[in-house]
Amino acid sequence: MSSRTSDVLVIGGGIIGLVTAWRAAQRGLATAVVDPEPGGGAARVAAGMLAAVTELHYGEETLLGLNLASARRYPQFAAELTELTGHDLGYRRCGTLAVALDADDRAHLRELHALQQRCGLESQWLSGRECRRLEPMLAPGVRGGLRVDGDHQIDPRRLAAALVVACERSGVVFHRVRAERLDVAGGRATGVTTADGAALGAGQVVLAAGSLSGRLAGVPKEVLPPVRPVKGEVLRLAVPPRYAPFLSRTVRAVVRGGQLYLVPRENGELVVGATSEELGWDTTVTAGGVYELLRDAHELVPGITELPLTETRAGLRPGSPDNAPLLGPSALAGLLLATGHYRNGVLLTPVTGDVLAHALVTGELPDEARPFTPRRFGAAPMEQLEQPV
Repeated sequence: MSSRTSDVLVIGGGIIGLVTAWRAAQRGLATAVVDPEPGGGAARVAAGMLAAVTELHYGEETLLGLNLASARRYPQFAAELTELTGHDLGYRRCGTLAVALDADDRAHLRELHALQQRCGLESQWLSGRECRRLEPMLAPGVRGGLRVDGDHQIDPRRLAAALVVACERSGVVFHRVRAERLDVAGGRATGVTTADGAALGAGQVVLAAGSLSGRLAGVPKEVLPPVRPVKGEVLRLAVPPRYAPFLSRTVRAVVRGGQLYLVPRENGELVVGATSEELGWDTTVTAGGVYELLRDAHELVPGITELPLTETRAGLRPGSPDNAPLLGPSALAGLLLATGHYRNGVLLTPVTGDVLAHALVTGELPDEARPFTPRRFGAAPMEQLEQPV
Protein backbone atom coordinates (compact mmCIF):
# COMPACT_ATOMS: atom_id res chain seq x y z
CA MET A 1 0.00 0.00 0.00
CA SER A 2 1.12 3.58 -0.57
CA SER A 3 3.07 5.36 2.15
CA ARG A 4 1.48 8.34 3.87
CA THR A 5 4.11 10.71 5.20
CA SER A 6 4.08 12.93 8.29
CA ASP A 7 6.75 14.88 10.13
CA VAL A 8 6.10 12.99 13.37
CA LEU A 9 4.50 9.60 13.88
CA VAL A 10 3.59 8.70 17.47
CA ILE A 11 3.17 5.01 18.29
CA GLY A 12 0.70 4.79 21.16
CA GLY A 13 -2.43 6.79 21.91
CA GLY A 14 -2.38 6.82 25.69
CA ILE A 15 -2.05 10.11 27.52
CA ILE A 16 1.73 10.25 26.95
CA GLY A 17 1.42 9.65 23.21
CA LEU A 18 -1.50 12.05 22.93
CA VAL A 19 0.18 14.93 24.76
CA THR A 20 3.30 14.40 22.65
CA ALA A 21 1.26 14.53 19.44
CA TRP A 22 -0.69 17.60 20.57
CA ARG A 23 2.41 19.58 21.51
CA ALA A 24 4.21 18.52 18.32
CA ALA A 25 1.28 19.68 16.20
CA GLN A 26 1.28 23.00 18.05
CA ARG A 27 4.90 23.43 16.96
CA GLY A 28 3.78 23.19 13.34
CA LEU A 29 4.79 19.57 12.76
CA ALA A 30 2.48 17.39 10.67
CA THR A 31 1.71 14.73 13.25
CA ALA A 32 -0.02 11.34 13.26
CA VAL A 33 -0.84 8.79 15.98
CA VAL A 34 -1.01 5.02 15.47
CA ASP A 35 -3.23 3.28 18.02
CA PRO A 36 -6.33 1.08 17.64
CA GLU A 37 -8.05 2.86 20.54
CA PRO A 38 -6.74 6.38 21.24
CA GLY A 39 -7.44 7.50 24.79
CA GLY A 40 -7.07 4.01 26.22
CA GLY A 41 -4.03 2.55 27.94
CA ALA A 42 -2.96 2.61 31.57
CA ALA A 43 -4.71 5.93 32.20
CA ARG A 44 -8.06 4.14 32.26
CA VAL A 45 -6.92 2.42 35.44
CA ALA A 46 -4.89 5.23 37.02
CA ALA A 47 -6.27 7.16 39.97
CA GLY A 48 -4.87 10.49 38.78
CA MET A 49 -3.00 11.59 41.88
CA LEU A 50 -0.68 14.51 41.15
CA ALA A 51 1.46 13.59 44.13
CA ALA A 52 5.04 14.75 43.60
CA VAL A 53 5.54 15.09 47.37
CA THR A 54 3.76 12.06 48.79
CA GLU A 55 5.06 9.81 45.97
CA LEU A 56 8.67 10.60 46.92
CA HIS A 57 10.79 7.46 47.41
CA TYR A 58 14.38 7.03 48.57
CA GLY A 59 16.81 7.13 45.66
CA GLU A 60 14.40 9.05 43.43
CA GLU A 61 15.50 12.58 44.22
CA THR A 62 16.40 13.25 40.57
CA LEU A 63 12.96 12.11 39.46
CA LEU A 64 11.48 14.41 42.11
CA GLY A 65 12.79 17.42 40.19
CA LEU A 66 10.97 16.35 37.03
CA ASN A 67 7.81 15.53 39.00
CA LEU A 68 7.81 18.96 40.63
CA ALA A 69 8.43 20.68 37.29
CA SER A 70 5.39 18.91 35.84
CA ALA A 71 3.23 19.61 38.90
CA ARG A 72 3.99 23.33 38.54
CA ARG A 73 2.79 23.20 34.94
CA TYR A 74 -0.53 21.53 35.75
CA PRO A 75 -2.78 24.53 36.52
CA GLN A 76 -1.93 26.27 33.25
CA PHE A 77 -1.89 22.98 31.32
CA ALA A 78 -5.35 22.02 32.59
CA ALA A 79 -6.74 25.49 31.90
CA GLU A 80 -5.35 25.48 28.34
CA LEU A 81 -6.74 22.02 27.61
CA THR A 82 -10.16 22.88 29.02
CA GLU A 83 -10.31 26.16 27.06
CA LEU A 84 -9.47 24.36 23.81
CA THR A 85 -11.80 21.38 24.24
CA GLY A 86 -14.52 22.50 26.66
CA HIS A 87 -13.84 19.35 28.70
CA ASP A 88 -13.87 19.40 32.50
CA LEU A 89 -10.77 17.43 33.49
CA GLY A 90 -11.78 16.85 37.09
CA TYR A 91 -8.72 18.81 38.23
CA ARG A 92 -8.94 19.38 42.00
CA ARG A 93 -6.51 21.28 44.20
CA CYS A 94 -7.81 19.37 47.21
CA GLY A 95 -4.51 18.31 48.75
CA THR A 96 -3.47 14.93 50.12
CA LEU A 97 -3.46 13.44 53.61
CA ALA A 98 -1.09 10.50 54.15
CA VAL A 99 -1.82 8.58 57.34
CA ALA A 100 -0.54 5.58 59.32
CA LEU A 101 -2.52 3.04 61.33
CA ASP A 102 0.12 1.46 63.57
CA ALA A 103 3.47 2.27 65.14
CA ASP A 104 5.56 0.70 62.36
CA ASP A 105 3.66 2.54 59.64
CA ARG A 106 3.86 5.74 61.67
CA ALA A 107 7.66 5.35 61.82
CA HIS A 108 7.76 4.83 58.07
CA LEU A 109 5.72 8.00 57.54
CA ARG A 110 8.00 9.93 59.89
CA GLU A 111 10.97 8.86 57.77
CA LEU A 112 9.17 10.02 54.65
CA HIS A 113 8.48 13.38 56.32
CA ALA A 114 12.18 13.75 57.16
CA LEU A 115 13.11 12.96 53.54
CA GLN A 116 10.59 15.49 52.29
CA GLN A 117 12.04 18.14 54.59
CA ARG A 118 15.60 17.38 53.41
CA CYS A 119 14.37 17.85 49.85
CA GLY A 120 12.83 21.21 50.73
CA LEU A 121 9.24 20.04 50.28
CA GLU A 122 6.21 21.37 52.08
CA SER A 123 4.39 18.88 54.30
CA GLN A 124 2.94 19.17 57.80
CA TRP A 125 3.00 16.45 60.44
CA LEU A 126 -0.36 15.92 62.16
CA SER A 127 -1.42 13.88 65.15
CA GLY A 128 -4.07 11.20 64.75
CA ARG A 129 -6.64 13.52 66.29
CA GLU A 130 -5.74 16.29 63.84
CA CYS A 131 -6.06 13.85 60.93
CA ARG A 132 -9.55 12.83 62.05
CA ARG A 133 -10.52 16.47 62.45
CA LEU A 134 -9.68 17.00 58.76
CA GLU A 135 -11.32 13.73 57.64
CA PRO A 136 -13.95 12.55 60.14
CA MET A 137 -14.50 9.24 58.30
CA LEU A 138 -11.02 8.02 59.24
CA ALA A 139 -10.77 5.15 61.70
CA PRO A 140 -10.15 6.00 65.38
CA GLY A 141 -6.87 4.05 65.23
CA VAL A 142 -5.09 6.50 62.90
CA ARG A 143 -1.78 7.24 64.61
CA GLY A 144 -0.61 10.27 62.67
CA GLY A 145 -0.24 11.71 59.21
CA LEU A 146 1.20 14.17 56.72
CA ARG A 147 -0.84 17.00 55.25
CA VAL A 148 0.38 17.98 51.78
CA ASP A 149 -1.74 20.74 50.32
CA GLY A 150 0.33 20.89 47.12
CA ASP A 151 -0.50 17.35 45.95
CA HIS A 152 -3.62 17.54 43.79
CA GLN A 153 -5.62 15.20 41.52
CA ILE A 154 -7.11 14.92 38.05
CA ASP A 155 -9.44 12.40 36.38
CA PRO A 156 -7.22 10.49 33.91
CA ARG A 157 -10.15 9.29 31.81
CA ARG A 158 -11.35 12.85 31.29
CA LEU A 159 -7.77 13.93 30.63
CA ALA A 160 -7.36 11.27 27.94
CA ALA A 161 -10.67 12.16 26.28
CA ALA A 162 -9.74 15.84 26.24
CA LEU A 163 -6.33 15.11 24.74
CA VAL A 164 -7.96 13.16 21.89
CA VAL A 165 -10.12 16.20 21.11
CA ALA A 166 -7.14 18.57 21.43
CA CYS A 167 -5.19 16.45 18.96
CA GLU A 168 -8.07 16.40 16.49
CA ARG A 169 -8.50 20.17 16.71
CA SER A 170 -4.76 20.65 16.20
CA GLY A 171 -4.74 18.61 13.01
CA VAL A 172 -3.31 15.35 14.33
CA VAL A 173 -4.22 12.40 12.11
CA PHE A 174 -5.31 9.18 13.86
CA HIS A 175 -4.59 5.76 12.34
CA ARG A 176 -6.80 3.49 14.42
CA VAL A 177 -4.79 0.34 13.86
CA ARG A 178 -1.95 -1.47 15.64
CA ALA A 179 1.66 -0.71 14.75
CA GLU A 180 3.16 -4.03 13.64
CA ARG A 181 6.78 -3.11 12.98
CA LEU A 182 9.16 -0.17 13.07
CA ASP A 183 10.56 0.49 9.61
CA VAL A 184 14.29 1.22 9.49
CA ALA A 185 16.32 2.21 6.45
CA GLY A 186 19.86 3.50 6.21
CA GLY A 187 20.33 3.28 9.97
CA ARG A 188 17.34 5.49 10.62
CA ALA A 189 13.72 5.00 11.73
CA THR A 190 11.53 5.90 8.77
CA GLY A 191 8.01 4.97 9.92
CA VAL A 192 5.94 1.92 10.77
CA THR A 193 4.10 -0.88 9.07
CA THR A 194 0.65 -1.38 10.56
CA ALA A 195 -1.31 -4.56 11.23
CA ASP A 196 -3.32 -4.02 8.04
CA GLY A 197 -0.16 -3.80 5.94
CA ALA A 198 -0.04 -0.04 5.47
CA ALA A 199 3.37 1.65 5.43
CA LEU A 200 3.27 4.97 7.27
CA GLY A 201 6.35 7.07 6.66
CA ALA A 202 7.59 9.80 8.98
CA GLY A 203 10.51 12.12 9.46
CA GLN A 204 10.64 11.15 13.15
CA VAL A 205 8.96 8.37 15.14
CA VAL A 206 8.05 8.56 18.83
CA LEU A 207 7.59 5.24 20.63
CA ALA A 208 5.06 5.93 23.40
CA ALA A 209 3.33 2.57 23.76
CA GLY A 210 3.53 2.24 27.53
CA SER A 211 4.42 -1.22 28.80
CA LEU A 212 4.27 -2.53 25.21
CA SER A 213 7.10 -0.23 24.10
CA GLY A 214 9.74 -2.92 24.57
CA ARG A 215 7.98 -5.37 22.25
CA LEU A 216 7.70 -3.56 18.93
CA ALA A 217 9.17 -5.61 16.09
CA GLY A 218 11.85 -3.95 14.00
CA VAL A 219 13.42 -1.96 16.83
CA PRO A 220 17.11 -2.90 17.08
CA LYS A 221 17.80 -4.91 20.22
CA GLU A 222 20.21 -2.35 21.64
CA VAL A 223 17.55 0.36 21.28
CA LEU A 224 14.55 -1.48 22.75
CA PRO A 225 13.42 0.38 25.87
CA PRO A 226 13.83 -1.76 29.02
CA VAL A 227 10.25 -1.36 30.19
CA ARG A 228 8.20 -4.05 31.89
CA PRO A 229 4.53 -4.36 32.81
CA VAL A 230 3.63 -3.81 36.47
CA LYS A 231 0.08 -4.84 37.27
CA GLY A 232 -2.18 -2.61 39.32
CA GLU A 233 -5.79 -3.22 40.39
CA VAL A 234 -8.23 -0.44 41.24
CA LEU A 235 -11.78 -0.29 42.49
CA ARG A 236 -14.38 2.39 41.90
CA LEU A 237 -17.18 3.02 44.34
CA ALA A 238 -20.05 5.49 44.32
CA VAL A 239 -20.69 7.87 47.20
CA PRO A 240 -24.49 8.37 47.54
CA PRO A 241 -25.55 11.95 48.33
CA ARG A 242 -26.50 10.99 51.90
CA TYR A 243 -22.83 10.12 52.61
CA ALA A 244 -21.34 13.22 50.98
CA PRO A 245 -18.82 14.55 51.61
CA PHE A 246 -17.27 11.15 52.34
CA LEU A 247 -13.69 12.40 51.99
CA SER A 248 -12.67 15.95 51.17
CA ARG A 249 -9.18 15.17 49.85
CA THR A 250 -7.06 12.29 48.62
CA VAL A 251 -6.15 9.97 51.49
CA ARG A 252 -3.08 7.75 51.29
CA ALA A 253 -2.01 5.22 53.87
CA VAL A 254 0.56 2.65 54.75
CA VAL A 255 -1.43 -0.39 55.89
CA ARG A 256 0.54 -3.47 56.99
CA GLY A 257 3.52 -2.02 55.16
CA GLY A 258 1.63 -1.69 51.88
CA GLN A 259 0.48 1.43 50.07
CA LEU A 260 -3.20 2.34 49.78
CA TYR A 261 -4.95 5.37 48.32
CA LEU A 262 -8.52 6.68 48.23
CA VAL A 263 -9.22 9.42 45.69
CA PRO A 264 -12.61 11.19 45.93
CA ARG A 265 -13.90 12.72 42.71
CA GLU A 266 -16.20 15.72 42.61
CA ASN A 267 -18.75 13.60 40.71
CA GLY A 268 -19.21 11.29 43.70
CA GLU A 269 -16.85 8.54 42.55
CA LEU A 270 -14.27 7.11 44.97
CA VAL A 271 -11.21 5.39 43.49
CA VAL A 272 -9.38 2.86 45.67
CA GLY A 273 -6.10 1.29 44.68
CA ALA A 274 -2.39 0.63 45.05
CA THR A 275 -1.83 -3.02 44.31
CA SER A 276 1.46 -3.54 42.50
CA GLU A 277 2.41 -6.95 41.14
CA GLU A 278 5.09 -8.23 38.77
CA LEU A 279 2.96 -10.76 36.89
CA GLY A 280 3.94 -10.21 33.28
CA TRP A 281 1.06 -9.40 30.98
CA ASP A 282 -1.75 -10.66 33.20
CA THR A 283 -4.59 -8.14 33.63
CA THR A 284 -7.01 -10.44 35.44
CA VAL A 285 -8.98 -8.82 38.25
CA THR A 286 -8.59 -11.26 41.12
CA ALA A 287 -10.80 -11.87 44.13
CA GLY A 288 -7.69 -11.64 46.29
CA GLY A 289 -6.72 -8.24 44.95
CA VAL A 290 -10.23 -6.87 45.45
CA TYR A 291 -10.42 -8.38 48.94
CA GLU A 292 -7.10 -6.92 50.05
CA LEU A 293 -7.97 -3.45 48.78
CA LEU A 294 -11.37 -3.48 50.50
CA ARG A 295 -9.93 -4.97 53.70
CA ASP A 296 -7.23 -2.31 53.98
CA ALA A 297 -9.61 0.48 52.95
CA HIS A 298 -12.14 -0.66 55.56
CA GLU A 299 -9.43 -0.63 58.22
CA LEU A 300 -8.62 2.96 57.25
CA VAL A 301 -12.17 4.22 56.56
CA PRO A 302 -14.72 1.79 58.08
CA GLY A 303 -17.69 3.41 56.34
CA ILE A 304 -16.41 2.39 52.92
CA THR A 305 -18.19 -0.97 53.08
CA GLU A 306 -21.53 0.87 52.89
CA LEU A 307 -20.74 2.23 49.43
CA PRO A 308 -21.81 0.58 46.16
CA LEU A 309 -18.94 -1.07 44.26
CA THR A 310 -19.29 0.07 40.64
CA GLU A 311 -16.14 -1.14 38.87
CA THR A 312 -13.08 -3.34 39.23
CA ARG A 313 -10.25 -3.09 36.74
CA ALA A 314 -6.59 -4.04 36.31
CA GLY A 315 -4.00 -2.39 34.11
CA LEU A 316 -0.28 -2.41 33.38
CA ARG A 317 2.06 0.42 34.31
CA PRO A 318 5.26 0.73 32.26
CA GLY A 319 8.09 0.21 34.76
CA SER A 320 11.75 0.95 34.02
CA PRO A 321 14.89 -0.24 35.84
CA ASP A 322 15.15 2.99 37.85
CA ASN A 323 11.39 3.76 37.98
CA ALA A 324 11.95 6.88 35.87
CA PRO A 325 10.80 7.64 32.31
CA LEU A 326 12.80 7.34 29.11
CA LEU A 327 12.44 10.63 27.25
CA GLY A 328 13.86 11.87 23.98
CA PRO A 329 16.19 10.68 21.21
CA SER A 330 17.28 7.05 21.27
CA ALA A 331 20.47 5.56 19.86
CA LEU A 332 18.62 5.01 16.57
CA ALA A 333 18.40 8.15 14.45
CA GLY A 334 14.83 9.29 13.94
CA LEU A 335 13.46 7.31 16.91
CA LEU A 336 12.50 9.06 20.15
CA LEU A 337 11.10 7.42 23.28
CA ALA A 338 8.40 8.55 25.70
CA THR A 339 7.77 5.58 27.97
CA GLY A 340 8.64 4.02 31.34
CA HIS A 341 6.66 6.54 33.41
CA TYR A 342 5.61 3.83 35.90
CA ARG A 343 3.69 5.43 38.83
CA ASN A 344 3.92 8.96 37.45
CA GLY A 345 2.43 8.91 33.96
CA VAL A 346 -0.48 11.21 34.76
CA LEU A 347 1.66 13.57 36.84
CA LEU A 348 4.35 13.78 34.14
CA THR A 349 1.95 14.39 31.25
CA PRO A 350 2.51 18.17 30.93
CA VAL A 351 6.30 18.07 31.15
CA THR A 352 6.53 15.06 28.83
CA GLY A 353 4.63 16.91 26.12
CA ASP A 354 6.90 19.92 26.44
CA VAL A 355 10.10 17.86 26.55
CA LEU A 356 9.25 15.74 23.51
CA ALA A 357 8.09 18.73 21.46
CA HIS A 358 11.38 20.46 22.24
CA ALA A 359 13.37 17.36 21.29
CA LEU A 360 11.42 16.89 18.05
CA VAL A 361 12.11 20.47 16.98
CA THR A 362 15.69 20.88 18.20
CA GLY A 363 17.04 17.33 18.39
CA GLU A 364 18.07 17.89 22.00
CA LEU A 365 16.59 17.45 25.46
CA PRO A 366 15.98 20.49 27.68
CA ASP A 367 18.16 20.57 30.80
CA GLU A 368 15.42 19.31 33.14
CA ALA A 369 15.01 16.11 31.13
CA ARG A 370 18.65 15.22 30.41
CA PRO A 371 18.90 12.73 33.32
CA PHE A 372 16.10 10.76 31.66
CA THR A 373 17.67 10.17 28.26
CA PRO A 374 17.04 6.62 26.98
CA ARG A 375 20.77 6.34 26.42
CA ARG A 376 21.36 5.96 30.17
CA PHE A 377 20.58 2.26 29.69
CA GLY A 378 22.54 -0.18 27.57
CA ALA A 379 21.02 -3.01 25.55
CA ALA A 380 17.62 -4.03 26.88
CA PRO A 381 17.50 -7.67 28.03
CA MET A 382 13.82 -8.12 27.23
CA GLU A 383 13.89 -11.71 25.92
CA GLN A 384 11.83 -12.86 28.87
CA LEU A 385 9.00 -10.58 27.74
CA GLU A 386 9.00 -11.57 24.07
CA GLN A 387 5.48 -12.95 23.83
CA PRO A 388 2.91 -12.38 21.08
CA VAL A 389 1.28 -8.98 21.42
